[in-house]
Amino acid sequence: MNQRRLPLISGEWIDRSQPIEFTFEGTRFTGYVGDTIASALWASGQQILGRSFKYHRPRGILSLANHDVNTLMQSGQKLNIRADVTPLEDGMTLSAINTFGGVMGDRASAIEFFSPFLPVGFYYKAFNSKRLFPFWERLIRNMTGLGQVDFSTPHIRTAKRYDFCDLLVIGAGISGLSAALSAADLGADVVIVDESARAGGSGHYQLGNDPLQLEKTNELLSAVENHPRIRLYTQTQAAGYYADRWIPLLDRDRFTKMRAKTVIAATGAYEQPAVFRNNDLPGVILSSAAQRLIYRYAVKPMNRAVVLVANADGYRAVIDLITNGVTVVAVVDLRESSLKSDVAQTLEQQGISIFLGYCVYEARANPGRDGVSAAVICPIDVNGNPQTGFRQTIACDGIVVSVGWAPAANLLYQAGTKMRFNKRLQQFVPEVLPSGVFACGRVNGVFEFEQKLIDGHRAGLEAAAHLGFDSQIEVTISPELESPSHPWAIVEHPAGKNFVDFDEDLQYKDFLNAAQEGFDNIELLKRYTTVGMGASQGKHSNMSALRILARITGKTPGEVGTTTSRPFFHPVPLSHLAGRGFTPEQRTPLHSRHVKLNAKFMLAGMWQRPEYYAQSGKSREECICLEAQAVRHQVGIIDVGTLGKFEIRGADAAEFLERVYAGRYSKMKIGTTRYALMLDETGVTIDDGMIARLGAEHFYFTTTTSGATAIYRELSRLNTLWRLDCGIVNLTGARSAINLAGQYSRDVLSKLTDLDLSSVAFSYLAVRETHIQNIPVMLMRVGFVGEWGYEIHVAADSAPALWDLLLEAGFEYDICPFGVEAQRLLRLEKGHLIIGQDTDGLTTPIEAGLEWAVKMDKSFFIGQRSLQILAKRPIKQILIGFMLDPNFQGTPPQECHLIIHGNEIAGRVTSVAFSPILNRHIGLAYVKPELAAIADLISIRLSDGTIVSATITPTPFYDPETSRQQEDVTQLQEVTV
Repeated sequence: MNQRRLPLISGEWIDRSQPIEFTFEGTRFTGYVGDTIASALWASGQQILGRSFKYHRPRGILSLANHDVNTLMQSGQKLNIRADVTPLEDGMTLSAINTFGGVMGDRASAIEFFSPFLPVGFYYKAFNSKRLFPFWERLIRNMTGLGQVDFSTPHIRTAKRYDFCDLLVIGAGISGLSAALSAADLGADVVIVDESARAGGSGHYQLGNDPLQLEKTNELLSAVENHPRIRLYTQTQAAGYYADRWIPLLDRDRFTKMRAKTVIAATGAYEQPAVFRNNDLPGVILSSAAQRLIYRYAVKPMNRAVVLVANADGYRAVIDLITNGVTVVAVVDLRESSLKSDVAQTLEQQGISIFLGYCVYEARANPGRDGVSAAVICPIDVNGNPQTGFRQTIACDGIVVSVGWAPAANLLYQAGTKMRFNKRLQQFVPEVLPSGVFACGRVNGVFEFEQKLIDGHRAGLEAAAHLGFDSQIEVTISPELESPSHPWAIVEHPAGKNFVDFDEDLQYKDFLNAAQEGFDNIELLKRYTTVGMGASQGKHSNMSALRILARITGKTPGEVGTTTSRPFFHPVPLSHLAGRGFTPEQRTPLHSRHVKLNAKFMLAGMWQRPEYYAQSGKSREECICLEAQAVRHQVGIIDVGTLGKFEIRGADAAEFLERVYAGRYSKMKIGTTRYALMLDETGVTIDDGMIARLGAEHFYFTTTTSGATAIYRELSRLNTLWRLDCGIVNLTGARSAINLAGQYSRDVLSKLTDLDLSSVAFSYLAVRETHIQNIPVMLMRVGFVGEWGYEIHVAADSAPALWDLLLEAGFEYDICPFGVEAQRLLRLEKGHLIIGQDTDGLTTPIEAGLEWAVKMDKSFFIGQRSLQILAKRPIKQILIGFMLDPNFQGTPPQECHLIIHGNEIAGRVTSVAFSPILNRHIGLAYVKPELAAIADLISIRLSDGTIVSATITPTPFYDPETSRQQEDVTQLQEVTV
């Protein structure tokens, strides 16, 4: 099967003593350990490795450099494997993605016949038609998508770590290794990363049959590997650049957050394809890819090659091909005249024709369309236009292309580097680098082997000097003898199929049409044509695209400029991003108690909270209902320690709260509490809680669980800005809180404290400081769940002992722990809203029915001015309660389901649940004010499109007089809010 495998090559990456069997599209193949999927298939003669995204054209190896997006494959549950770089594994069962019927007989290839009807910008034009949009949406959704998701795939946890170094060198090619060695010799702690499996870069494969280059590369690599201050990480990708030289490093199994004092980008360059008809056929391959096949994997790229060149790299590739058994039938040089190098003279002596000033006009497919049968060449004029009257056809089974490079400068752009276009090099090079960032090698416009060594040495010395090491920087870089890139390796063809972007199947004419339609800015061109928006992120297409736009607009490539580079510049596995996060989950001091009670946890903000407590033989819904009924009929206990908890002290403490919250607090009596509503500058509701006055200049207040961190940050900012005489202390982590609620809650608590708990001595909304069995506590008579209850605040380390005491004291009353879901049900019965669920980023107190908590006659509070303006405008929505019919059967509404009136959206549901005490479904929703009349019917549309009717109902749904929380109303203290 290995019909193209070459004899043993020195330095090859494969281990021939370890064969590997695998299948591709149902056919069994054999490779070796060290092979990639693509190299093993190519060695076996399998040239069609995938299909293109849009037209489903057959595609093979292009670059073999980690951006061949048309060779993505699937292996079982593993999606979108990059065949060009993914190591072969024993037993792999591979299939090409984006095919209908397999890679060899893809039925979707018929779409190519309709390509004249799918012009550039087709998606935008199709979506712009309301009449045709549903048709195109269904068709496009059915046709697109890469890979088949298996929802049974286990969750992959990817390790995370932090790392630090003096110098991070990105790229382990010649210049990168040289830079690392120079800096390390001066005392720097150096880390080198490279995405390839082995270091050395082009020094190991772009040889031109030069054994001396290989020897120098190995010597350099040996020195680096044995240096005590250098760490070398291969198969590791530097995926982006963030502030202060923070670089995410990704390898196969880990995500490393690297913080470096200095960075050297030795990232090299991406070889660029030439643009000619059928330049995407399997067998049309970049010269660097052919050389990688030979020297890394011992694979013969083809038998008879036409080599299209425009630089010295191309001629070196010709020598490597000939040396390894490939018959080069012609060298086609885009340049009208080139330096008469020794290589060119040697080729002419061997009888190999060199066509100066010629181009490849088109590649012709073989009968099976799985490869090349011939190259059609012709001369070009001074503007690069083909002279088709002098065409020649040369039989071959492969076309090797070496016409230029694009710098791998994505990280430099992200770092803030100012780049300039060097006309002589035909490449963007760094002009102004940020402090602590350096560049060397091809990304810096240096291509010749010896000069890359010197340029790397220079960058290493400069980085060491920046770090404070003694460094004498006296390095001279000789200019390149010839340009490594041709300014116009693009050939027009009346029949098209001369591809610029292989990801998106974009042809040369697409760019002409886009510019004609007005998209003649590089950023607009990118978005309209989608060039550079595929998985390779424009690595092989962006330079050609901006050259085309430059010619259309009469500008230089430097004037056209490049598109914005953003992290991540290279695709990153979702498992690395969605794995274990860097922010730890927080647990309350009572977490171990909840575990013993068989709690099922949920995430609330960053906190792990009991969702409910599982009971044997009962469903989740049954457990939640039983917990809620226990609170209504007996007594319940819940951990509310996740609330934000703050103290504020000082002469201006009351004034500060008056400004921050919408209510009135300066005249609160000591020993009382009040509801507090916080708004932003636009009058939008952002948080709520309770404020307790413990002294003349001492207040204690709470915030929502999710808002605690942000609220503390904002309060600290305001306190600094206003310079009031007060100080704020964040006690969220230092204190815990337990809510004891239900008709027997006073009986339970009275067994543990000598405090007078009568309604006269300790009224509703009062606060007291006392002891429970020698544990100092603060008790607040508040009732979010609508029953007589106490919110007990205590030092965090005393919370477990207090919890145990309460459970023991409540045993005779059948005390029941309840979780977040039961609490949400109980508050809904009372009509209490949850900030962030029953409000959103636009909800004002007027809409949410919270005007009672806003004192507009105060001199000032945040959001007051905006509310004054909004009060003069018609209200757009209002929060109402609703109930379903008591005999309702079927699927109930869910949160975010829409309310429909006259075929128009008239509102949305924010909360809904089945109330066991009311024996019906209840909920809260926003509706248009004209629909808010009590007892009116509203229509709620479910996910499946069916309509459910509900009746608008006043809130609270349960105990509207609040009698269960106040007991003897006539003896209450003044607690008006």
